[in-house]
Amino acid sequence: MSGYRTPLGRVRGLGSAKHGVGGFIAQRVSAAALVLLTLWGVYAALSLAKANYATAVLWLHAPLNAILMALLIGVGVFHMRIGMAEVILDYIERPTTKALLLTLNVFAAWLAGVIGVFSVLKVALSSGIY
Repeated sequence: MSGYRTPLGRVRGLGSAKHGVGGFIAQRVSAAALVLLTLWGVYAALSLAKANYATAVLWLHAPLNAILMALLIGVGVFHMRIGMAEVILDYIERPTTKALLLTLNVFAAWLAGVIGVFSVLKVALSSGIY
């Protein structure tokens, strides 16, 4: 493939930036994890659809259910942050606007993740008294 580069490009070593693969891999791995977690989440939602609040609280008291729900929220928010960053990088041209939106994206993802996981933990670790 180096035969297609210009002589100046070969001397300077221009071409691939040698980074960016990490984000690509993280997005694909989080997408694969989300497939499994979403299937579990749909099954859980359908099984709790006709249950009352007390049954849902008891269901979330099970450690496996609480852990999987927290993982679903965490991986979903992580995947969302990566995807939104790609959209911002691809479609926003002004550097200052891009930097501001990327910063807001990180803060919004952290806020959503913390609130979601905190809510799951609050219910899962509660005494069950309503």
